Amino acid sequence: MVAGESGLGKSTLVNSLFLTDLYRDRKLLSAEERIMQTVEITKHAVDIEEKGVRLRLTIVDTPGFGDAVNNTECWKPVAEYIDQQFEQYFRDESGLNRKNIQDNRVHCCLYFISPFGHGLRPLDVEFMKALHQRVNIVPILAKADTLTPPEVERKKRKIREEIERFGIKVYQFPDCDSDEDEDFKLQDQALKESIPFAVIGSNTVVEARGRRVRGRLYPWGIVEVENPGHCDFVKLRTMLVRTHMQDLKDVTRETHYENYRAQCIQSMTRLVVKERNRKYGQKPGQSWRGRGGGESQVQPWVRASSSFVLQGLGSVQAGVPLALPSPFPPSPQQTDSREWYRLPHPCCPTRDRSRNGEADPRER
Repeated sequence: MVAGESGLGKSTLVNSLFLTDLYRDRKLLSAEERIMQTVEITKHAVDIEEKGVRLRLTIVDTPGFGDAVNNTECWKPVAEYIDQQFEQYFRDESGLNRKNIQDNRVHCCLYFISPFGHGLRPLDVEFMKALHQRVNIVPILAKADTLTPPEVERKKRKIREEIERFGIKVYQFPDCDSDEDEDFKLQDQALKESIPFAVIGSNTVVEARGRRVRGRLYPWGIVEVENPGHCDFVKLRTMLVRTHMQDLKDVTRETHYENYRAQCIQSMTRLVVKERNRKYGQKPGQSWRGRGGGESQVQPWVRASSSFVLQGLGSVQAGVPLALPSPFPPSPQQTDSREWYRLPHPCCPTRDRSRNGEADPRER
């Protein structure tokens, strides 16, 4: 996903990254039309090939973001789109056929920061704080050819300081293994130090020093897009396509999606407990008096501890309340206590209590 205000070179950078033209039919709106425009979500599919491996990527663009006079909560359509992809994947994963699930989750968001300000704007801070728990955010310093090298370094340092001060969690590069070669370690260290990536996009081929390169021609010289001395375009493309693509997907699956999945399960079990309490006419925590006069305490909430592990919820931390249904108490209409032992076990619906070594009290 690419996000940021209009005019920062999002479309040009996407075309430069994947050597394609995804926006050939795009219509540029006037200033009056952009004021009334709302944030849209557009998707483009592109096939690329790297070292003999064919990849099919989906590029999600957000035209209209930050263009209105009042940009209050203009990031909500973006957040809703990411949640919709999580919801669709959760539904497919919970269905009957789970072999061929199409993964449309957003694994990376390139957020473009304007080079014409002093660090982050309030809109940049609010957008990244609203989405950093949902997607891997990679900050991009757009139009780096408008800045001198000292200005680029100062802006990078300023942006990193503000990201840390506001508590924004951008994508963190994983640490290298000890057995990796030195070249890879140096490359990984260079990528970490390049955040935010200062990039230049261009699809124009120009001639420089007797060779044809992709770049931008100015009266004072030529800016080469794929020259590491001019910008971080090569580092960004290497990170996205070659070295860290799988890690981006792993972080999405193990962190962002698991957090969403845990919230869904909590919400569903909370509704189950609420419906059960309504059915039996009791309040949360109220004891139920059985037929024999004894009381059984209903425990609708169980707190996760270090000794309690719920399979499939690896991202749930200790101390977080889980809405787990407690065993269903016998209804007053049940005259035979043996029927309660035939009810499904709360943690394994297919398991019978009588098969778990719990004998009927009348048979003891």
